[in-house]
Amino acid sequence: MRYLTLVPFILAVALMSATGAYFRPGSWYLALAKPWWTPPGWLFGPAWLVLYVLIAIAGWLVWERGGWSAALAVWCVQLGFNAAWSWLMFGQHQIGGAMLDVAALWLAIAAFIVLAWPLSQTASLLFLPYLAWVTFAGALNFTIWRLNP
Repeated sequence: MRYLTLVPFILAVALMSATGAYFRPGSWYLALAKPWWTPPGWLFGPAWLVLYVLIAIAGWLVWERGGWSAALAVWCVQLGFNAAWSWLMFGQHQIGGAMLDVAALWLAIAAFIVLAWPLSQTASLLFLPYLAWVTFAGALNFTIWRLNP
């Protein structure tokens, strides 16, 4: 019965991730100059699936330990930044805007890790792969922005 409270977190993450499914890279992105270290396209889906599961569990753990808290508010904020990135990059073709969004997302992830720590160290640790991936994604976004003035 306790795990029933996980459902809203899974649904929130699934709803947020729908922007990534709706705004696809498409021919515009494929035509952009990209660095040699750009991962193959097939890697993004499985990587994000794992991250989305970790994001949902981390939010749920914070909710279970602290209810509505600053950490949970930041968890919600990072969902918004995460959802906005695909819209900015693939929907609006705004590489610079997406870069600013990924920087804000990175800060929100880092803030969640810090704020969640007193409530659930596990939740904070579950966000470390997310922080690493967004760090890499930010470097990729920045490089694509520089290569495509």
